[in-house]
Amino acid sequence: MAAGYSKVVLKSGKDQSLRRFHPWVFSGAIQSISPDVAEGDLVAVYSNQDEFLGIGHYQIGSIAIRLVSFHEVEPGYAFWKNKIQKAWDLRRSSGFGGSSETDVFRLIHAEGDGLPGLIVDYYNGTAVIQMHSVGMYFIRDELVQAIREVLGDKLDAVYDKSENTLPFKADISPQDGLIYGNPLNNVVSEHGLRFKVNWQTGQKTGFFIDQRENRLLVQKYALNRDVLNMFGYTGGFSVYALKGGARLVHTVDASAGAIELANENVALNFSNGSHQSFVADGFEFLKNIQDKYDLIILDPPAFAKHLKTLPQALRGYKRINTRAFEQIRSGGILFTFSCSQVVAKDRFRETVFSAAAIAGRSVRILHQLSQPEDHPVDIYHPEGEYLKGLVLYVE
Repeated sequence: MAAGYSKVVLKSGKDQSLRRFHPWVFSGAIQSISPDVAEGDLVAVYSNQDEFLGIGHYQIGSIAIRLVSFHEVEPGYAFWKNKIQKAWDLRRSSGFGGSSETDVFRLIHAEGDGLPGLIVDYYNGTAVIQMHSVGMYFIRDELVQAIREVLGDKLDAVYDKSENTLPFKADISPQDGLIYGNPLNNVVSEHGLRFKVNWQTGQKTGFFIDQRENRLLVQKYALNRDVLNMFGYTGGFSVYALKGGARLVHTVDASAGAIELANENVALNFSNGSHQSFVADGFEFLKNIQDKYDLIILDPPAFAKHLKTLPQALRGYKRINTRAFEQIRSGGILFTFSCSQVVAKDRFRETVFSAAAIAGRSVRILHQLSQPEDHPVDIYHPEGEYLKGLVLYVE
């Protein structure tokens, strides 16, 4: 047995996914577990034939173990630092970390970087971390020290935003806050456009970094169009639409704070008056837009975070897309997204197609979208491809 770790034995036949390097062990796959295991502990996983399969963090819940290695290693500081170094090297090879045109990107993408339960986003010198597992939270100090060493003078501060991402059943009480350094500012650049980021109270880590390249595509299609940015949050798509030469841009979000920041972000980049914002419920706003727009962006929050809510989520996607199809101008462009991990790409596409049929519109696919390269997907963990999008031409 791997030295020093409690042993977990899987049921017969439940080892196949790990042999294919999938990093999750579900609670129903476990045959036996050491009685002294506590949430957050590293455990060694074995088949029922006593074959070593991997080492991972134990957690109470349906996903009981998230593997950090399929080899008999002892994860210590050098182990974690090596993984963070590889993540940084991958970003640098993609052009991040050395350009003033874009100084905001995802540094660590959980399973996509071999660090399940850990998200780190980089905002112009400030690293905002979110831990989604107790095991990662317990080694927070080591992770922060490793990030500091790897990034060197590229790092000014580290802010922990794990209060709402750690499992609610965990017997710990994290508090969000600055844990290293001092942020020099909270304005970032993305493709040369500037955005103010509120990582303290904003959604996720403060900005939807994963839509960066999709925002650039909106810019391409925006010329001389009337644009509606639904669920617009802090105005990312709106700023790009204005950059692309839109006639007018309307941003809609239910959060007054988000809309206030959207207005600030527009003002950071433009002085014209072609932008207007609305604090409103998205479903209500879409009831009566009556042929006002010929480019609509639907980027709602995750409607489903668990499989049990999937049917309700699919109904929600069908409803908002049907309303958009019914009212977008002929020749219009619809950007529509789902960021729900449990909504598979095919199910989302089928739901959007159903909405088009209900609306009775002729629709063609121009692009099928996903997340960018700083949100890599482990080929053995397809669940990591959480962002799905379609760009549609509506006759």
